[in-house]
Amino acid sequence: MKKSVSKRFKLTKNGKLVRRSMSVNHFRTRKSTKNVRQKRQTRGIDYPNKKIMNY
Repeated sequence: MKKSVSKRFKLTKNGKLVRRSMSVNHFRTRKSTKNVRQKRQTRGIDYPNKKIMNY
């Protein structure tokens, strides 16, 4: 994988692409505790793009 893509996505054991949730780092006081807790989890990508996979 390309360096920029490898920082944003991870490949799982089964070959799925996983990404981090957005809007976690800044302005956390405005968000509910439940929302912050849920955003700690990784998210899958619904559309495994061939362009991303080729990097």
